[in-house]
Amino acid sequence: MTPFVISVRVYYEDTDAGGVVYNANYLKYMERARTEWLRSLGFDQGALTRDHGVVFAVCAAALEFLKPARLDDALEVSVHAAELGRASLRFAQVVTRAAMPLCQGTVRVACLDATTFAPRPIPDRVYAKLNGG
Repeated sequence: MTPFVISVRVYYEDTDAGGVVYNANYLKYMERARTEWLRSLGFDQGALTRDHGVVFAVCAAALEFLKPARLDDALEVSVHAAELGRASLRFAQVVTRAAMPLCQGTVRVACLDATTFAPRPIPDRVYAKLNGG
């Protein structure tokens, strides 16, 4: 399966005093990419809550910082659904600049009941679409 990719521009607010992207902002870029990937499959976060009673929440993340991104850089953020379980997904994600990896990592997301925040299976219709159906 081809990774899903979005473009992100580094703004002043994303950087530290040295003009380098602050480490936590890579997680924000990855979150945006996962959200847009889900939207590209026909599911937005509000509709998942409203129509299916679920939310997806990050339950684990591991990042490796390879090279710094800087103010005004044009970045690409990729998403690859590496593992699909009945109640969770594991993503492989990479942030690149001109095809050079800057940050890579894995993020595990759990499906939770929107009211109780207890784990629950991914709704069948959503699961089928995530599974290529």
